Amino acid sequence: QAQLVESGGGLVQPGGSLRLSCAASGFTLDYYAIGWFRQAPGKEREVVSCITSNDGTTYYADSVKARFTISRDNAKNTVYLQMNSLKPEDTAVYYCATVLEYPIGLCRYNNKYWGQGTQVTVSS
Repeated sequence: QAQLVESGGGLVQPGGSLRLSCAASGFTLDYYAIGWFRQAPGKEREVVSCITSNDGTTYYADSVKARFTISRDNAKNTVYLQMNSLKPEDTAVYYCATVLEYPIGLCRYNNKYWGQGTQVTVSS
């Protein structure tokens, strides 16, 4: 069964760090641009960051620029989201998904693969 599986979420204090992983099983991630999205309770889903499949071009939402870093390791069939200087407003369920390659700045889901999500809670 082809799917994306997120991991690495948890409870962290403000100012702390987490690294989320998005692992593909049943298909090769190499050919897909990947995006991270999040949804907090009572709020709409929002784009966090995206990365192309080929040249590694990235996009970040203004709210996470300079704090989050997206990367990919095609040998491990995995995309990562390193989250530093976390704030309470970063609390949400984080999802990874395959997105349209161009333009990467739109981070638009391509209706292929969407993960089940991982909870990130930033609280003291």
